[in-house]
Amino acid sequence: MDNMVLQAIAKWPNVPDCYGWLGLDARGNWYMRDDQAQAAGPFAPEKKSDSQAASKGSLLQHEKLIDFIQRNYESDASGCWFFQNGPQRVYVELEATPFIWRVNPAPDFGVMAHTGQAARVQRCVLDEQGRLYLETDLGFGLVHTQDMTHAADAVVQGLWVPQEVQASALPARFGYVRSPQGMQKA
Repeated sequence: MDNMVLQAIAKWPNVPDCYGWLGLDARGNWYMRDDQAQAAGPFAPEKKSDSQAASKGSLLQHEKLIDFIQRNYESDASGCWFFQNGPQRVYVELEATPFIWRVNPAPDFGVMAHTGQAARVQRCVLDEQGRLYLETDLGFGLVHTQDMTHAADAVVQGLWVPQEVQASALPARFGYVRSPQGMQKA
């Protein structure tokens, strides 16, 4: 976490948390969700069968802001992910998982998070829709769709052995909350 963020927390320790205003999609993109976007629907429906349409908001494109968010992106003890914006925690709505993995081609199959951090693969998981996830030393995440060919090569070579699991079981099994805002309302 940035030093200036730590100083702001010490100076203003009782700033209320913020929910619903920031989202991370399944491709590692950040979205700002103003009141209108939040009123239009959730960032990502809990189930594909949910009738309420998703409302992502506005795609963030400012590189320095994205870098700041990614340097100060963490989780709390309950598995909710947040961006520490100075003294305020801005909880993140997740379309899929806390991390989105980019995979290098053979021979190294290096893995990097959407945050730019390198990671070491510990386990590989496959859901009923054929989406591939990796548990790493940084945490749990979905493999980016553009890198599925590289990930498939790692599986074919026996470097990663997928375990099958239901997508609905992933948050509880790997300790993350997709919608901190929804958890607050419950």
